[in-house]
Amino acid sequence: MTTTALDMGLKPARPFLAQLAKRPSLGVETLILLVCLWFTATSNSLFWQATLDSRAGSWASIAFHGGALALLLTAIHFLLLAIFIPRRAAKPLLATLILATSFAAYYMGKYHVYLDPDMLRNIMRTDYREASELFTWGMIPAVAAYALPPLLLLARTDIRPRPLMRAVGIRLLCLFTAVAVTGASGFAIFKGLSSLMREKKEVRYLITPANYLYSGVRAFANDSAATAREKIPVGADATLSAAWAQHKKPVLMIVVIGETARAANWGLSGYARQTTPELARLDVINFSDVTACGTNTEVSVPCMLSPYGRNSYDETKIRSSESLLHVLKHAGLRVSWIDNQSGCKGTCDGLESLHPDVKASPADCNSDGCMDGAMLTGVRQLAEGSRESQVIFLHTLGNHGPAYSKRYPESFKRFLPACESSDLGKCTQQEIVNAYDNALLYTDHVLAQAVEFLKTQQSSYDTALLYVSDHGESLGENGLFLHGIPYAIAPEIQKKVPMVAWFSDGYAKRFSLDTQCLRQRAHSAVTHDHLFHTTLALLDVRTSALDDKYDFSAGCKANYRQQIAAK
Repeated sequence: MTTTALDMGLKPARPFLAQLAKRPSLGVETLILLVCLWFTATSNSLFWQATLDSRAGSWASIAFHGGALALLLTAIHFLLLAIFIPRRAAKPLLATLILATSFAAYYMGKYHVYLDPDMLRNIMRTDYREASELFTWGMIPAVAAYALPPLLLLARTDIRPRPLMRAVGIRLLCLFTAVAVTGASGFAIFKGLSSLMREKKEVRYLITPANYLYSGVRAFANDSAATAREKIPVGADATLSAAWAQHKKPVLMIVVIGETARAANWGLSGYARQTTPELARLDVINFSDVTACGTNTEVSVPCMLSPYGRNSYDETKIRSSESLLHVLKHAGLRVSWIDNQSGCKGTCDGLESLHPDVKASPADCNSDGCMDGAMLTGVRQLAEGSRESQVIFLHTLGNHGPAYSKRYPESFKRFLPACESSDLGKCTQQEIVNAYDNALLYTDHVLAQAVEFLKTQQSSYDTALLYVSDHGESLGENGLFLHGIPYAIAPEIQKKVPMVAWFSDGYAKRFSLDTQCLRQRAHSAVTHDHLFHTTLALLDVRTSALDDKYDFSAGCKANYRQQIAAK
């Protein structure tokens, strides 16, 4: 074909090609609406599943409910964005929102997490090491599928300019229309939707991106308010009992706050595998029925170290008040916090806080951080460098997921094959469980080493150790992974945790503690609420903050009745 003939063949198509190459021009409200429609269609699969899967009725009624719900979601998100996104900043703000929503949709779908304020607080306070483990090569295609279409729309579209008054008028008209659509669609399905929201309040934290926008603002506001004011004093009247003056030795107690260890896999509590062989050879007391305050670290750590606990749970009050550590300090004890994770969550504010020393523990540390064994070096330094009574808190990395295989040395790879990836989707459930159990083996080793160290100090100190995990973990049961499900609907596997105590003979004699009695009581149900009060009681600290009802050692002291009478 000649050039002339080719030109003649393409001539009718040129206007179409020219139109195709032309950049479309849209009003900013139209662009926001298209992005909101995309969110409704692609980023709310868990919400759609929760609202439609169990809905009874004809196909027509389900379709009507789904259509009205789609209008409602789109209108709510449009209102939220149209109120706060100005025309001049529309593209960068929408691009940021698209990327954030893509990551949120990916992680929600993969791990079935709810983006409530507690989860957003966890995310905001996660350190680099924890955050980096959640980013894998395997997530790129999935996130790209969520993000690329709307990002390409933004890149290819020009925002149509408008005179100021016309722009304001159109924005107000769009907002009014969105309010009307929200009201009409909400009214159309009010009965079914209100029933769902009453019975399953947590479902609202599956609506994306409204969930993380609301939860992020709320978490930030609450944290800022708590940080802005001084801690409310707790146990300022704390003193050591008169019995302390009768003993020459100081006391050394280690309190270990574990991470993500679940009772279901704890060897001492009857798990089919022996994941606690070293502790089993020691004279420890194992508590077999312990319930956590929360299902994530941000809730559980402040809660368990607070006098209020889950029984009188008040998040604002807990975060605004002093903790168990401060009460012990008021009583005159030296208190230290050694952290191998993302901080003490405000519970050690104003007190001595340390991290594992990389140089002092080369065998346990590398460029990615330290394993929990490195904290014992800090314990030795504190104990051997002082002869005063002290309580040392250890906040371990424990079984923090999803990179369970990074929580233990090579020598603890006993259950094989173990999942070696942070992308749990690449592993079978058994491989995930194997890696998790190997991490428990290492926790068992670290605790046993801590007890052995305390035994070596008995000539200088009366010694004791308490260990309790902050929350449990899902390992694929019912399609759930990791933790952080809202407490009201969380599976027991995320709430039930291991707890262990050990006391030297000198410590038990000093505080008239009947360890055999305590061993018998260890089969009774206890909760994180007991930790604050029991620790004070075990150390014979007198304070109005101590509630004997939550002292699990009550009745196991020879002088218990005399103590009660003296208060």
